[in-house]
Amino acid sequence: MIPPQMFPPAPRPRGSSRRQTRVSIWLTACHVAAAVVASAQGEQWPPDFAGFQAGISPAVAARRGASPRHYRQIEPSLYHLCADHAAALEPVAPDERLARITKLAEFIDRTRAATEDRVVIGAGRRIIGLLDPARGLDPKEITAIATGYGARAEVFKQDPGTDTIRQVADRFLATVATAAASRQPTTIVVLGHGLPEEIQSYSISFGRLADALLPAAEGTTAPVDLGHLVLVCDDCYSADFLIRLGTAIETRCRERGLPLASLPVMIAGTNRDRVGHADFGEKFVPHFWKDVIELFYVRRPRPEAVTLGDFFDKVDNMMYGYGRAPIVQGTEVVGYRLVDPTLCQDPVFFVPLSDPEAAELRSILGLPDDAPLPRFLDVG
Repeated sequence: MIPPQMFPPAPRPRGSSRRQTRVSIWLTACHVAAAVVASAQGEQWPPDFAGFQAGISPAVAARRGASPRHYRQIEPSLYHLCADHAAALEPVAPDERLARITKLAEFIDRTRAATEDRVVIGAGRRIIGLLDPARGLDPKEITAIATGYGARAEVFKQDPGTDTIRQVADRFLATVATAAASRQPTTIVVLGHGLPEEIQSYSISFGRLADALLPAAEGTTAPVDLGHLVLVCDDCYSADFLIRLGTAIETRCRERGLPLASLPVMIAGTNRDRVGHADFGEKFVPHFWKDVIELFYVRRPRPEAVTLGDFFDKVDNMMYGYGRAPIVQGTEVVGYRLVDPTLCQDPVFFVPLSDPEAAELRSILGLPDDAPLPRFLDVG
C-alpha cells in the first residue's frame, strides 16, 4: 500500500431525466457510431484501454443505452475481455465485431444481475481476516463490521512477541481449508501488502492458497464447489493475484481429474497492474476497505446484509473518486477529469461461471465449443 495525497471521493452523480438520457444517447449514437465503425476498417485493434475508450466504447454504450455511471463500471471489464480474445474479434468485419462486443457488454450486465444478491457480509456468515503485521491495522476493522451484521469473525495478525510469519500463515491457511471443506458460507478478507504472485505480508503464494482451497485427500472424485466462499483482497496487484489464483484452482482440478462445480466470488481492491493506496495516520486503512466500513458500518441505516450488488453500485462508485475530479455543469456531474492516474484503483469483481454460461460466452466470441475459457468473469 502507498500513502497518497488524498483526494476525497467524488459526489454521487444525480440521474438526469429519461428524456435527457434518450436525447443524449441518440446524439451519441449519431455522432460517433458511424465514425467508430468506419475507423475500425483497416485499422489495428485498439492497443490499450484509452484506444478502446475512444474508438469502441461510445458506440457500445449507445447501443446498450447505458448511463455514463453504469457504463464506466463495466467498461474496464469489457476492455479486458475483448483484449483477452482479440484474436477472435480482430479478424471479424467491423459491423459484426461491434455487434459481438455489444453482446459481451450485455452478457456482463446479465451476469452482474444474476449475482448481485450474493451476500458478502451478513448474519450467520463466517468472516476470516488476515491483517498485515507491520502496520496499524486493527482487528476491529474486520470484527466490528462483522459483529454489526451478526457474522462471526476470526482475524489473524502476527504478534511479533509470540508468532512467526510462517506460523500465522499456516494457521490462516488451515482455517481457510476448513472453511472451504465445510460448505459454511464464509468471506475471507486480506488487508495489507501484495504482489501479483503472493500475499506479500505473509509470503503466501497463489499456488499455496489454491492448495488450501482444494481437497487434500488423494483419490477424491467429488466435484469441487467453492461457491459458498467470497475472497476479498485489498492490497497491491490484487486483481493479478486473484486471476492467478482462479487459474491455479482450475489447473489443479484438471490435473487431478476433479470436476469444478464453482470457483469462489473474488473481489480485488485494485485492478490489473495497479498498486493499492491507504490513509496513514493513527491507523493504516486501505482505501477499498475504508470505503466498505464507511458505507456499511458508519452510515445509517445499515442494510440487512451487504451484498455483491452493494459492492457493484456503492463501493465501486465511491472508489471512482480517487485520482479523478468531477466535472459539474449546473447541479449535475456530467463526467470526470483524470487528476492522478496512479491513485485510480478501479476495483474488480470476479464471479464464477457455470458450464452453460461459459458455453454462451464461447458462442458470443465465436470460439469452438471446446475452446479453453476461464471459469470466472470480471464483471466490473
